[in-house]
Amino acid sequence: MVFEIFSPNIDRYIFAIVLFFVVLSSRVILRKFAYKLVEKTSNKYDDEIVYAIRKPVDFFFLMVAFNVAKSMLVLVDDLNILLDHIIRSGFIFSFFWGFILIITTLSQHIHQVKNKFGDKISIDVANFIVKTVRVILIMIGFVAILQEWGYNVSAFLASLGLVGMAFALAAKDTAANLFGSLVIFSDKPFKVGDWIKTPDVEGTIMYVGIRSTTVRTFAQAVVTVPNASLANSPILNWSRMGKRRIKMNLGLTYGTTAEQIENIVADIKEMLENHNDIHQETMYIYFTSFGDSSLNIFCYFFTKTTSWGVYMSVKENINLKLMKIIEKNGSAFAYPSQSLYIESNTKNQIEENKEMM
Repeated sequence: MVFEIFSPNIDRYIFAIVLFFVVLSSRVILRKFAYKLVEKTSNKYDDEIVYAIRKPVDFFFLMVAFNVAKSMLVLVDDLNILLDHIIRSGFIFSFFWGFILIITTLSQHIHQVKNKFGDKISIDVANFIVKTVRVILIMIGFVAILQEWGYNVSAFLASLGLVGMAFALAAKDTAANLFGSLVIFSDKPFKVGDWIKTPDVEGTIMYVGIRSTTVRTFAQAVVTVPNASLANSPILNWSRMGKRRIKMNLGLTYGTTAEQIENIVADIKEMLENHNDIHQETMYIYFTSFGDSSLNIFCYFFTKTTSWGVYMSVKENINLKLMKIIEKNGSAFAYPSQSLYIESNTKNQIEENKEMM
């Protein structure tokens, strides 16, 4: 039975076996050479890559050894074609296997790359991208092997498209959240620890995941917001302020003279210009309007800090200084009030009416 399949020249079989083991053993020499080469480099990534792909490389050399040995034999057509398919499928498998292992190895250091670019968003988003690339490579490798065996790849891809369409319709909300996380990752509207405000929620970012983002409100409640909703909402990021605004109107009583107002305005400007916590670029202090019950001095300036607690402390200090300035200049704060004036003739007429009664 053997001589019906193989060539009767036994020397070919012996030579083929020898070549098989020679090629297979050469991988050991190549591996030692690769290890010595990567040891000379300063980074550790190439060491990890060489170590990670040792099994795919071994499998690749096994296929090479089979291919070299087969080339020395004279086989019947059907068996020759079958072995060609197996060997080429092995080459494809080893290639995609090694490539996937390289991506998996490098993904372990993705947090280092993320921090270099200043990205503080959860690493789960980056891991999702890595997993997606890995799944795509597996699908491409699977399709390539199918094509090697003569299957109708076009029909297979069309069926995948129909399955994918059905899946997308069934899980459109999940898909929308996944794409929303990619938008958040690429646009970087916030990072973990930022104080944000949207039409739906206000608080501090705790966690950015694949499907949703977790926000802790100022009432210490935890709100989970779908990424699709968050990506399509206007986001006000308070943490990215370079300075923090103070805006107020000081209402003084109508008994305050013009000279007093001039002195008060001048004293306020001097106080703010000499204050270490006040930003000096933008500062407006003016007597702007006559209110219904007060003379209004408009104050508009910024603090250097953006921290809420420090800002409140600075604002308290400014308010106390403003009170002292107004007291020093002999004025006072006005409060809503109405004054009733009765003319003298009207008063006399009321007294005459009382006498007639």
